[in-house]
Amino acid sequence: MCHLFAHQPQRDYESQTRSLRIDGHCTSIRLEMAFWDTLDEIAAKEGMTLAKFLTTLHNEVLDHHGEVNNFASLLRCSCLIYRSRAAAPATVADYHGDAGAILDAAE
Repeated sequence: MCHLFAHQPQRDYESQTRSLRIDGHCTSIRLEMAFWDTLDEIAAKEGMTLAKFLTTLHNEVLDHHGEVNNFASLLRCSCLIYRSRAAAPATVADYHGDAGAILDAAE
């Protein structure tokens, strides 16, 4: 079992800090490359730039919860939700390219 985990590409778990602007506020987020790759994939599927997707997700969480606690952790969990839905058999409730589906799935 550990062979599967131990032999993954090192690039996937190397972290990278990216600076971005969310609603006019500059911030930086440090994530592993596997998460950045997944976020790029989600953004492309949504027809958005990564910056636009992150801003949209941030604003939806803010609207829904009133605050955004630990945005980096939210992004990691969003990637896990996205990947788990991609691996699961298709159902009517599956992800259909709606950014809100990630937020809805977390509830």
